[in-house]
Amino acid sequence: MNLIIDIGNTQIKAAFFENNKILRLKNSKTGEMEFITDLVSKYENIQHIIISSVREYPEKLVNSLQEKNRLVLFFNGEIETPLENLYESKSTLGYDRLAACAGANSLYSNKNCLVIDAGTAITFDFVTEKNQYLGGCISPGLQMRFKALHHYTKKLPELMPDEDFHLIGKNTKEAIVSGVQNGLIFEIDSYIDNLQKKHSDLQVIITGGDANFLSKHLTNMVDLQPQIVAIGLNKILEYNLLIRY
Repeated sequence: MNLIIDIGNTQIKAAFFENNKILRLKNSKTGEMEFITDLVSKYENIQHIIISSVREYPEKLVNSLQEKNRLVLFFNGEIETPLENLYESKSTLGYDRLAACAGANSLYSNKNCLVIDAGTAITFDFVTEKNQYLGGCISPGLQMRFKALHHYTKKLPELMPDEDFHLIGKNTKEAIVSGVQNGLIFEIDSYIDNLQKKHSDLQVIITGGDANFLSKHLTNMVDLQPQIVAIGLNKILEYNLLIRY
C-alpha cells in the first residue's frame, strides 16, 4: 500500500493507494510530525511513502519514516517524474502543479491535457500527448478577486462567491458578484476554447477548492477531479519504484 502525503500551508492531506486506486482519504490541521507518525503506526501495511510539502521537511520526521518503511520519497526538483519537464524556470515551479499534471497523464495517457487548479490562485497547466509538461499560466483565484476589489477601492464591500448571479447586476452587490464570477468563468472558457483550436482532442481536468462551483457554470465539458494531485503523486511514486527496482 502507498501513502501519499500533501502538506499545504493550512492543511495536510493523506491518501492511501492500492493498485493505483484510492482506498481512503485523511485530512488534518495538526502538525505534520504528529499526523504522519500516527498514520504510519495505525496502518502497518504501508510499504511506500511520498511526501510533498510547501514547508521544509523536519529531520526528525525524515529519520522516523526511513527507519520503518522500505522507500520514502520527498517530492522535490530532483525526483524523477514520468513527464518530460520543459518549463524554463524549474526551480520556481510549484510541485503541486507538476504533480497534478502527472495525475492527468495517469488518467489520460498519451493525450493532450489541460489541468485547471481553482484555488487561491487559478493555474492552467498543459501536458502534451507526448508526455511533455510545457507550462501554463497563473491568475488570481475567485476569492482573491473579491478581496482585491474591496482592498483597492474605498467603497466596495468584500463579498463571497454566490450561486445566485446573473449576467447583469442590478445593484452594487449583484454587479460585483456578476463581474467577479462571470469574469473568471469567461476567462476559463476562453482559455479552453483557444487551446482547443490547437488541440482538438484536448482533455480538460479541473480541481481545487472552487472547482465544483466553477465547473457547473462553464460551457466547456470538464472532468472534475478533486484528488488529481494525490493521483499524480502516486503516479510519481510508482514510476520511481519502477526505475529503481
